[in-house]
Parts: sequence; structure tokens; C-alpha cells
Amino acid sequence: MDNATGERAGYRRSAGSPRGEARRRELLEQVTDDVAENGLVDFSLRRAARAAGTTHKVLLYHFDGPEDLLRQAVVTLRARRIGNALAAGTAEAATLTARVRVAWHSLRDEESQLRRVLDQAMGLAMYDPGRYAALGRGASQQYLPTLVSFCPPHWPDQRKHEVAEMILAALRGFLVDLLTSEDGSGAEAGFAALLRAVEREEAAG
Repeated sequence: MDNATGERAGYRRSAGSPRGEARRRELLEQVTDDVAENGLVDFSLRRAARAAGTTHKVLLYHFDGPEDLLRQAVVTLRARRIGNALAAGTAEAATLTARVRVAWHSLRDEESQLRRVLDQAMGLAMYDPGRYAALGRGASQQYLPTLVSFCPPHWPDQRKHEVAEMILAALRGFLVDLLTSEDGSGAEAGFAALLRAVEREEAAG
């Protein structure tokens, strides 16, 4: 606590300094790599410090405690996933249906550990919202802009968002099915149905 203001200190102490911000980003990338490899279970500042080759006091200088650091690591992991899906979807496909298909293949074929870690984050947010709500809060806001960008540009904004919400909800369910089923056949069948629905939306003009 900052005794003068009653506010937690955290990474605001390094805000505004290009060197401090660069160091914060470097630490975050290193901690994110550890979270991607080892998951969220038993995450702590000391574990994060070992992964970043520093001390927990240094992390507390740049981040607002372990929950803030973990939240930012999860956000960074989602951004990596979104970047991969966006790059694949826009480079190889021209229609919404084709982009969704390519994005799904990117998500389906990504490392199962990454899917597991991001699902762990959502699970923790639901299981203990008092402590981990931030891990789930804003997830849709990260994913939706990419899906909206896949939609035909002439569509009204409301329609883009409605279709993007439908696609996001379905893909989330399919990713969970991939992690919990033996062969993923349910996810593939569901995805085929989703593509038919998206094709109908495109055909409607």
C-alpha cells in the first residue's frame, strides 16, 4: 500500500518511462512463456520471478501484485492466439466462411497446453470470482474485434457483432469439447453445422 494515497503501488511506479515500460514488457513476456508451459496451478510471484530471472520485489515494482501479473499474462496469451488466428484467416481466405474455417483450424491445431491454460483461466474466474474474475473479464472484448473484422464490410455493425458473438460462443464450446473428448468428433460435427449457419448469413447478403 502507498501510505500517502491508500492506493497500491505496482507498475504505475515505472509508468511514463520508456526504459521502465520496455523492462515491464520483457518481464511479462518471460512470465507469459512460463504460464503457457506450466499452467496456472501453483502460480506465484516467486515462480514468476524464477521464470523471469529476477526477484519478486522487482516484479512488484512493475506489476500490481500476483493477480495483476497473472491477468496480464493471460491477456498476452490470448493476444498471441488471436494474432495467429487473424494472420491465418486474413492471409488465406476472402469470405467470412473461409476465414472462420481457417481460424478454427488454427485454434484446433494449436498446442493443447495453450488451450488448457486459457480454459484454466476461465475456470478459475468462474470458480473463484472474488479472486480471479479479472482472468475472465474482457475475454470477449479481446476476441470479438477479430471476428467482427472477418465479416463483410458492408454489413451493419449490429449484424457484424451478432454474427461474431454466435461464432465466438460456438468456437469456445468446440475448444472445450476438444479438451474433454477422446476424438473431437463432436467438435468437428458442431463446427460443420456452424459453417452452414455462417454460409446462410453470407448468402443472405
